Amino acid sequence: MGRALKELGIASIPAYSPQAKGRIGRLWRTFQDRLVAELRLAEATSLEDAERVLQAYLPRFNQRFAVPAAQPGSGYQPTPAALDLDTVCCFRYFRGVAPDNTVTLGSHRLQLRPTPQRASYARLLVEVHERLDGSLSVWYQGQCLAMSPAPATAPVLRTRKVARATPAPSLTISRPAAAHPWSTYPRTNSLNT
Repeated sequence: MGRALKELGIASIPAYSPQAKGRIGRLWRTFQDRLVAELRLAEATSLEDAERVLQAYLPRFNQRFAVPAAQPGSGYQPTPAALDLDTVCCFRYFRGVAPDNTVTLGSHRLQLRPTPQRASYARLLVEVHERLDGSLSVWYQGQCLAMSPAPATAPVLRTRKVARATPAPSLTISRPAAAHPWSTYPRTNSLNT
């Protein structure tokens, strides 16, 4: 919220003091208490009846409690023509681009397409905008990147650990035959020499 207000050039003035919090609290309490009584007195039973009662009540309330503005005229500024409100009023998340040039946000996986500036955005930090209508856009250095839904990831194939049906053969050590050269090699006893 703070980022969007800053981009729109709006200064947020929170009610830090007990007096300011009390003023807004009293205003809401007045509306909640008084409007219920007004609706009951007018015997409003539908939304249209409630709208009619509210349209009659607000001018009377303002005439009694409103304070005139210090400067006449509207305090609102026109929205600049170059400002895209959908880009300002959205949720923004920083994400790293995967080696396969994809970005993930929750269950969404987006494939980034090459641009004239870059063939790949792998391992770069991009900004994913989630707009209020649920649509997504990916931005890098102030430029909206072309994207499409990424294909499903291929499963990683690995060998499975399964029990073997037959045990592995055991290693047996056999002595060489009597005619083998190793068996005729002269043996010496190192203790007797």
